[in-house]
Formats: sequence, C-alpha cells, structure tokens
Amino acid sequence: MSELYVVFRIEDGEYVLPAADVLQMESFLGATKVPGSPAYVAGIIQIRGRVVPVVDMRIRFGLPRAEPTMDSRVVVVESGERTVGLLVDSAREVIDIPPEALRAPPDFFQDQGAGFIKSVAHVERGGGEKRFVMLVSFKKIIGEGNAHVS
Repeated sequence: MSELYVVFRIEDGEYVLPAADVLQMESFLGATKVPGSPAYVAGIIQIRGRVVPVVDMRIRFGLPRAEPTMDSRVVVVESGERTVGLLVDSAREVIDIPPEALRAPPDFFQDQGAGFIKSVAHVERGGGEKRFVMLVSFKKIIGEGNAHVS
C-alpha cells in the first residue's frame, strides 16, 4: 500500500517527508531571529497560536543562504512532541510512493555527511519520465537532542 509524501525542493534536489507528519505549508513571510540559535535556524514564526522554530534547509544541507522568493515555503512538520517549520525553495506536490520503491541511500552519501537522507526512490514524474526523490530524516534535520530546536 502506497504512502503519501510531500515533495519539496532545495536547489535542483527533490526531497520528501511523510504527508502524515506535515501539518501545513505556508508562504514564507519572514521569521524573527533568536540570538544564540544555530546558524541553520532562520528564526521563529507563529502558527495556529504556537511559536514554531524555522530551519533553513539550504543552510542545513550545507548550501549558501538564498533570499526567499514567491515560491519559498515553510513546511510545518510535527513529529512526536516537536513542531518545526522547514524553510524550502518550493513545495507544491503530494505523491504516492509504495514502500518497496524506497531504497537505502548508497553508503557513500552517509560517509560524506549527507546523513539527512533516510532513503531514495525512483518515481514517475508523468509522461513516463522518472525522477529521484530523497526521504529526509526529520530527527536528523532538527538535530534530535538539540535544545535549540523544540
């Protein structure tokens, strides 16, 4: 049985998170900086009356910071007791991925510090074309155990 995933883009890469963990997607209108927070934390925003930290996924992935565009989104993710916004270049799509399509990423990537990637899938884009999407580990993105992101 397939599971739904939210697709988001960072530069030319396409990444996914389980749709069940995504509360909502918002246009990025800016965030309030928090002194002393890690460089990858863009700041905090208010969502549904809650203060939510926002992780800049470009910085988290080791890419240069970029000015937000009209396509920039905050993907609000809830996992366990943590709610975090992920600032991404764009997010507009939800896709089905059968569990058997998910494969472990090559060891090379784990060795190179790309431990944010949990698995990869080669899925239909439409018109018979295929593309790779990468399932990210939310726990690693937020730095599980990191007191700055809760």
